[in-house]
Amino acid sequence: MSSPQSVPISFEFFPPNTPVGDDKLKDVVRQLGALQPEFFSVTYGAGGSTREKTLNTVRAIAQAGFEAAPHLSCVGSTRAGIAAILDSYRAQNIRRLVALRGDLPSGTATAGEFRYAGELVQFVRETQGADWFIEVAAYPEYHPEQRYSQRDLQHYVDKVKRGANSAITQFFFNPDAYFHFVEQTRALGASVPVVPGIMPFHNFSKIAQFSARDGIEIPRWVTLKMEGFMDDAASIRAFGLDVITQLCERLIAGGAPGIHFYTMNQSALTLELCRRLGYGAS
Repeated sequence: MSSPQSVPISFEFFPPNTPVGDDKLKDVVRQLGALQPEFFSVTYGAGGSTREKTLNTVRAIAQAGFEAAPHLSCVGSTRAGIAAILDSYRAQNIRRLVALRGDLPSGTATAGEFRYAGELVQFVRETQGADWFIEVAAYPEYHPEQRYSQRDLQHYVDKVKRGANSAITQFFFNPDAYFHFVEQTRALGASVPVVPGIMPFHNFSKIAQFSARDGIEIPRWVTLKMEGFMDDAASIRAFGLDVITQLCERLIAGGAPGIHFYTMNQSALTLELCRRLGYGAS
């Protein structure tokens, strides 16, 4: 069994919308950076709607001395536009990215010149070479738009075969779904590391909404327990920390190659989870 400290950790942020948010995120980066994460990833809005904010956030993280992994989305993107973004990152010595299809927003945004993340991965490899580390998304409980599990697995395998180095999963609460996904994809020839994406219970009602929308199972006993606490914030926080700590411990014991935390630009819960798992000062 691996010791927690031997398993890399990483954290995800979204680009702040205000100067106050920028200042807050700098503090969060500093606090979580003390845990020596492998990298920080930064999300990218649909159709490139947060392109400049993502660039600025990535630049700030890199200037603070940490490895940054910007998200890159197919939605609304052109080959020329993606090439320009990659050139900008290359000039800043950034060589890690998270390649995603992205969600098509309501309104006028178009799908762009890339239909699937696999095509984006292949474009990066063909135009930029081998010196990029490319992460892709994985869905242990399958993509919410995919009706057939085997087809979803094949989409994932295609991304790997086109040049992905590693994968980060959608958040989940059922470790068996993760282990089954890894087993199935390895059997299909995709052997890259699959890092579990972990969502602390920042706000249970919102996470329950996200989970219902995206087909993510929250165990019934967890939901009932959370709802039973009503407005007891202290009990909700304590119970949520226990649930996620146990999830991470089981994943690490089962051989997960890392843990990727969805921070929601907050540090308190993630810091406590990492402390419980043995990261940072003892």
